[in-house]
Amino acid sequence: MAWDPQWQVLGAVVLAALLGALIGVDRELADKPAGLRTHMLVAGAAALLLGVSDALVQHFALSTDINLIRAGMIRADPIRIIEAIITGVSFLGAGTIIRRERAEQVEGLTTAASLLFSAGVGICVALRQRLLAAGVTVLALLILRGVRLIDQWMDRWRESDEPPE
Repeated sequence: MAWDPQWQVLGAVVLAALLGALIGVDRELADKPAGLRTHMLVAGAAALLLGVSDALVQHFALSTDINLIRAGMIRADPIRIIEAIITGVSFLGAGTIIRRERAEQVEGLTTAASLLFSAGVGICVALRQRLLAAGVTVLALLILRGVRLIDQWMDRWRESDEPPE
């Protein structure tokens, strides 16, 4: 039984949003500016935008003079859609980055990167690379949680003269 393409896109958006939620929970627990909802929406939007690209091409193919299509004047370029997704997410990510002048610190870079990563997860889901999407989601969680533990260990080491055990 074949699913209608709209149901397939909707399923991809739901799956991408759920995987984005896993990354967003980590950001939420770390009390970062972009949390659960933002990561869900970024991953879901990426899957949606890439998912409707086929419908977009079919729409213009059906409503446009066939000679324009044959002449190559109307064509699909999925890479441009992915570039647009990355540009939009980068704009969101830039809004999470804050520079603290007194402390000479930059905050929000990891959150910005996790937003970009969530978009990548959504793109994977839209391209039916579900195993890859699930695997990189687990990888993101390992990076966000596991490296945080290493950071805490290193902070304790910097504060003392000896490495902590």
